[in-house]
Amino acid sequence: MQAVVQDLYGSADVLELRDIARPQPRDGEVLIRVRAAGVDQGVWHLMTGLPYLVRLFGYGLKKPKVPVRGREVAGVVEAVGSGVTRFAPGDEVFGTCDGSFAEYVCAKEDKVARKPLSLSFEEAGAAPISGVTALQAVRDAGHVTVGQKVLILGAGGGVGSFAVQLAKAFGAEVTGVCSTGKVELVRSLGADYVIDYRTSHIAGAGKLYDVILDTAGNRPLSLLRRLLVPKGTLVIIGGEGGGKLTGGFQRSLVAPLVSLFSGRKFKGLVAKETYLDLEALASLMEAGSVKPAVDKVFSLAEVRDAIQYLHEGRARGKVVVRV
Repeated sequence: MQAVVQDLYGSADVLELRDIARPQPRDGEVLIRVRAAGVDQGVWHLMTGLPYLVRLFGYGLKKPKVPVRGREVAGVVEAVGSGVTRFAPGDEVFGTCDGSFAEYVCAKEDKVARKPLSLSFEEAGAAPISGVTALQAVRDAGHVTVGQKVLILGAGGGVGSFAVQLAKAFGAEVTGVCSTGKVELVRSLGADYVIDYRTSHIAGAGKLYDVILDTAGNRPLSLLRRLLVPKGTLVIIGGEGGGKLTGGFQRSLVAPLVSLFSGRKFKGLVAKETYLDLEALASLMEAGSVKPAVDKVFSLAEVRDAIQYLHEGRARGKVVVRV
C-alpha cells in the first residue's frame, strides 16, 4: 500500500509517499480501508518532534516510533482481529489511530465508531480528534449550560469550529474570536458575536464570560482571567507557540496553580479518545446540531502541503486528506 512515511523528525520535507507493507489487525483491532484522514495540529507536532515535551510522551526520543503520519480516520472496515465484536467488514467507521495517511490502517476497536450516514467520508475524517476534543472542552471541562456566555478563542480553527457549534447546541451565547478571513465562517457556524482580533481587542467590549475556551494558546493568563466572571472557568486546549522545550503547553501546566489563588477555575485539557464520545458526537452530527467545517481537501501525495497549510493558520475549519 501507499503511505506517508517519515524516518526522522523535521519539517514537511521529511515526509515521503512510499510503498510499504499493508498492516494486519491484531487482537481487538480493525483494519480500515482509509477514505479520508483529518489533519490536526498534533500531526505537525509529531512530524517535527516539537516541542521536545512531545517526545517524552512516548512518541520516540530521536525519531518517530510510528513512522506513518496521520491520526484521524474515516473509511470502511476491511477485516477484524480476534475479539472484535462491534464491527464487521463493510462497516463505515470513523475514529482515531496511528498512521491514517495511508491506504490502510489498523485502529483499536474502542477508538472507532460508526460513521454517521449523513456525512461524507471527508466530513467524518475531519471530526474524530477535533470534534471529540471540543466536546470534552464544552461538556466536561467547561460544563457549559443554557444561558451562559462563552468566549471561544481560535473559533475559526479545527477544534474551535466544533466548539462554537457545540456551545450553541448546549444553549450558550457564543462569542467567537478569529482572524479577518474566518469571520464569515464563524458567523455561519452560529456564533452570536464575532471578534476579529486583527481589528478589535478581545477585551474591548467590556463583557465578562462564564466560560472561555482557548484553542489559540498564546494569550496571557492574566488577560483571560480579567475576562471571566468571579466563578468563571478557563479551559486551555493544546498549546501553540512558545519555546522548543514545552511550546505553548506550559500554559496548561501552570493553569491549575493559578486556580489556587482565585475563585476562577483554570484548566488544561488533555482530550481522551473514546468510542463513547465518538458516538455522542456522531449523534449530534446526525441530528444536524454539528457539522464539520471542511475548508480544503488534499490528496495523499499532497500531505506536505496540507500540513503546511494548516500550520500557517490559513485553514478555515478543518483540512482533510482524501485517500
